Amino acid sequence: MKQLSKKELFFASLMLFSLYFGAGNLIFPPFMGQMAGTSSWIALLGFIVSSVGLPVLGITAVVKAGGLQELSSRVHPRFAIIFSTIIILAIGPFLAIPRAASLAFEMGVDPFLPATFAGSKLSLFIYTLFYFLLSLWFSLTPGKLVDRFGKIVTPILLGLIAIIFIFSLVKPIGLPTSPTGLYVESPFIEGVLQGYLTMDALAALNFGIVIAVTLRQLGLRDEKMIVRYSIKSAIIAGIFLAIVYAILTFFGAIAGGMFGATENGAQTLAQLVLYLFGQPGVIILGLVFTLACLTTSVGLIMCCAQYFSKLLPQVSYRTWAVIVSAFGLYLSNLGLTKILAISGPVLAFIYPMAIVLVLAFLADKWFNGRRAVYVGSVIAAGFVSLFDALQQFGFTISGVESLLSYLPFYTDGLGWILPAFVGALLGALVKNHDSLLQREQVK
Repeated sequence: MKQLSKKELFFASLMLFSLYFGAGNLIFPPFMGQMAGTSSWIALLGFIVSSVGLPVLGITAVVKAGGLQELSSRVHPRFAIIFSTIIILAIGPFLAIPRAASLAFEMGVDPFLPATFAGSKLSLFIYTLFYFLLSLWFSLTPGKLVDRFGKIVTPILLGLIAIIFIFSLVKPIGLPTSPTGLYVESPFIEGVLQGYLTMDALAALNFGIVIAVTLRQLGLRDEKMIVRYSIKSAIIAGIFLAIVYAILTFFGAIAGGMFGATENGAQTLAQLVLYLFGQPGVIILGLVFTLACLTTSVGLIMCCAQYFSKLLPQVSYRTWAVIVSAFGLYLSNLGLTKILAISGPVLAFIYPMAIVLVLAFLADKWFNGRRAVYVGSVIAAGFVSLFDALQQFGFTISGVESLLSYLPFYTDGLGWILPAFVGALLGALVKNHDSLLQREQVK
C-alpha cells in the first residue's frame, strides 16, 4: 500500500498552506496586533482558535464525508446541490477570486506605475489578464501543484516574511501600546471574532477537494489513507499558519507602537517595510501580496472547476477552469465595491450553516447519524444568519430584530450559536426518525 514520505507530506502541507494564505490572512493579524497592543498574544490565541482550528476541522469533515456535496446531503440531497453551489460561487468567482486579483494589483503593481497609469482601468485590465492567464495555467495541471507551490512559491513567500521578521528584530522599532477598543475588555473573544471573519472554514470546504486530488496525484489510492494524509496535511498547514499569524500580529503590535493607528493591516505592513527597507520594502511587500493572492486564486479556480465538472460532467474540468478564470477577469475589472455589497451578506448567510454542518458531522456518532439533528441545527443557524444578511442589505424587520438582539453575541455576528445548539438538541430528541447510520446498516 502506497504511503507518502515525510518529504512528500511536508510539501503537500506547504501547498495547502499556500492555498489558504491569501490577502485577507495577510491583513487581519497586523491590524489586530495594532489594536490589541500589549494584549496581542491573548488576541492571537483567540484568532488561531477560529482561523486555524475551524479550517482544520473543515478539511477533516470534507475529506471524511467524501466531498462538500456529500457532507451537505446529510441535510437533504436537494439542499446539498443548492448549498454547495452557493458556497462554490460565493467563495470563488463571485468574491474571493476577483478580490484577490484586485488586491494583488493594488498592493503589488499600482504603487510602481507612473502617475499617468496608476489606478487606470487599462493598467488594471492588462495586469489582471496576465494574472488570470497565469492562474489558469497553474490550475490546468493540478498534479504539479505540489512541485510548483509546495516546493517553490510557498518557500519564497515564507522567506520574504522571514526577511521582514528578522529585520524587525535587528532594527529597533516601537513597543506595543495599550489595547484599544474591544481589545481592552476581551482580547481573546475579539481575536476569535477576527479569525471568524476570515471565513476560512468556507475555504476549507473547497480546499478539501484539492488536497484529496493532490494526494491521488502523488499515488495514493486507498481512501482511508487519503483521509489520513489529508488531515495530517491540514494540521501541518495549520501549524505554519499559526506561526505566520504570530509574526504578522507581532508586526502590527510594534508598528502600532511606533506609527500609531492605521485604517487596515495593509497600511500597517506598508509603514513597517518602508521603515525597515525604504522604497525596496514596497517591492518586497508587493511580492508577498502577489504570491499570496495568486496561490489562493489558483486553489479556488481548481475547486470551482472540479466541483462543476462533477456536477455537470458533460463539460470538462479544463473548460470549467477557463470559464471560472474568464468570469474572475471580468468581475475584477467591473468594480469590487458592488460585488462586495452583494457577496458580503451572502457569505454572512451561508457561513454559520457551513460551520454547523462541519461540527455536526464531526459529532455524528454521538447522535447516531440522525438527519433531524442536521436539519434542526442548520435551519436554526440559517434563520438567524438570514436576518443578519438582510440587515446588511438594508432590510430590517424590527420585531424580529429586537427578539434576536437578546441572543448571546448577536451583535458580533455569532447569534446563531445558541439557536443552532437548540435545533440540534431538538433534532436529537425526535423519535422514530431515519438516520444515516440505520440506512447504512440496511444496505
